[in-house]
Amino acid sequence: MALTIFLKNMMKKIDLQEVEKRVFRGKLGAIFTPEKTVFRFWQPFAEKALLRLYNADCEQIFRAEMHRKNNIFEYEKRGNCEGFLYDFSVIEDGCERVFADAYACAVTPDGTRGIVTDMRKNTPDGWENDRFLGEIEQEKAVIYEVSVRDFSMDKHAKFASRGKFIAFCEENVKNSYGDEIGLNYIKNLGVTHIQLMPIFDFDSDGSEYNWGYNPRFYNAPSNCYSLNNAVLELRELICCAHKKGLGVIADVVYNHAFSVENSSFEKQVPGYFFRGDEEFSNGSGCGNEVASERFMMIKFILDSLEFLTKEYHIDGFRFDLMGLLDVQTMRKIERNLRKINPAVLLYGEGWTGGVSPLLERLRAVQGNAKKLPEIAFFNDSFRDAVKGNVFDKKDCGFVNGKPDYAHFLPIFSSISGKFSENFWTKNSAQTINYVECHDNLTLFDKLKISLNNAGSECIISAEKMSAALIFLSCGIAFFQAGQEFLRSKNFSENSYNLPDKINSIKWNLVRKNLEIVEYYRGLIAFRKRFYGVFRDCCFEQIDGNFLLAKDRFYMIINTTNCRFNTNFDGNFEYFIDENSASNEPLYTKKRLYSADFGVIVARRIDDEK
Repeated sequence: MALTIFLKNMMKKIDLQEVEKRVFRGKLGAIFTPEKTVFRFWQPFAEKALLRLYNADCEQIFRAEMHRKNNIFEYEKRGNCEGFLYDFSVIEDGCERVFADAYACAVTPDGTRGIVTDMRKNTPDGWENDRFLGEIEQEKAVIYEVSVRDFSMDKHAKFASRGKFIAFCEENVKNSYGDEIGLNYIKNLGVTHIQLMPIFDFDSDGSEYNWGYNPRFYNAPSNCYSLNNAVLELRELICCAHKKGLGVIADVVYNHAFSVENSSFEKQVPGYFFRGDEEFSNGSGCGNEVASERFMMIKFILDSLEFLTKEYHIDGFRFDLMGLLDVQTMRKIERNLRKINPAVLLYGEGWTGGVSPLLERLRAVQGNAKKLPEIAFFNDSFRDAVKGNVFDKKDCGFVNGKPDYAHFLPIFSSISGKFSENFWTKNSAQTINYVECHDNLTLFDKLKISLNNAGSECIISAEKMSAALIFLSCGIAFFQAGQEFLRSKNFSENSYNLPDKINSIKWNLVRKNLEIVEYYRGLIAFRKRFYGVFRDCCFEQIDGNFLLAKDRFYMIINTTNCRFNTNFDGNFEYFIDENSASNEPLYTKKRLYSADFGVIVARRIDDEK
């Protein structure tokens, strides 16, 4: 409590205008070479700073006063310091504060010290030839969200390194039925990118399991996902994904710190890195929010993302609560990262988690999407239109009880790429179309509740229609791991700290729900071959059916349990029906029709030459 009061008092005293005159533009952190390491951190006011080095047993082996220079403290330690633990101490107004380096690229498991790391040395075989995924049109991406731990903790999945980065590198992994699972399964599904839930150092908050949205250090891979060497093993994961043609997206949480009072930022320069006056503002809902608009915070975020892109070959970033970051910072991020990787994929949550003092016009929220044309936003309007409001478990959407005009319009906007005048974008490349992510109920659990525990046939039909609406839309397609085989989290709406029996991916469901898995695979294949086939299309509503047409392609969305016959005769190749989906014709019929509830896509071939 005393520390909290002290730090908040420091917030009252700080003169932000004066601090912004004392910034530093150079390189910070532990700058390693085999001959020497330069330790450097920014602190324009403290009277004194110390560098302290420790061996692997946490025994202090060196201590030296650092030199002040250009608003930073610096010390050059000769010799090879690789593997040494280190921290900093500052004396200001008679008080000492000890903290780990915010720029550390590796940290101890408890987050109290950084580890000097030779990034050139900790590389897997083939790393020198590893490359980014390569050019892919942003809106054609198919993203698969997965937690590193969830991926391999299921007792029916034969992974050797459960819960670890390198589980993604294991080959020929099977479930209990002998089906291939793991990274090869994801690749064969047709996915273009895997989005890893937070993989950088976080506080587990006393739980064995945690999603990772409790950030402590933003450049250091989490030790909880490592066997021995987190830097090396994360690089192995990325290298293996790239060899299979999969991009890797990191879910990054720059919007807040787990414990602001204990964060390296706050101990380094109290009152500067986080928003607030007499108290920390709480736009994150986690007790604090970073001041992304301040020079040295902007610098850190830019430095961090450039480091991760260059050193880990990460193909894109998903920004948690992106609305707490300011538009100018996001513009700089996009501009800087495209210099490194022109195809980098950038997107995030276009909202905040609470009230923020950052002015609305400055936030990277959906309402300001037009100011960020190269950055995508999650389309919650599409999500809620399809399955109902995520904050009301019984609320229904288009596929589960409300197939009306009002619910169809947001869906049609994504399918056609024609957005209303008051929508936040006119560019489908900025939309992430999804119905399920790690937050809230899984789609299966939502449908089970909202459909009043309806039978499996009804739920499967709604699941299939949801999937078809995602993959037939223009814009980025996104789904959570296991959505394609009816993943359940036992009706938990927020499983961030629940045990593996709730969160782990149940790989045996691949066999049990193979019909739906194959349906997803077929939809993704169709999307890749005919992406945007219904862009700029028109529709008409007929007795609970929505008929869309573009050139020779037709889509019927049948929301009834009755057959729907059109008056279109001829030869029609069916690619998608209520049971199956493919990028090749399933069969040919003389009439355009839909058997019952489901989505039909067919192409008229009479006029083909």
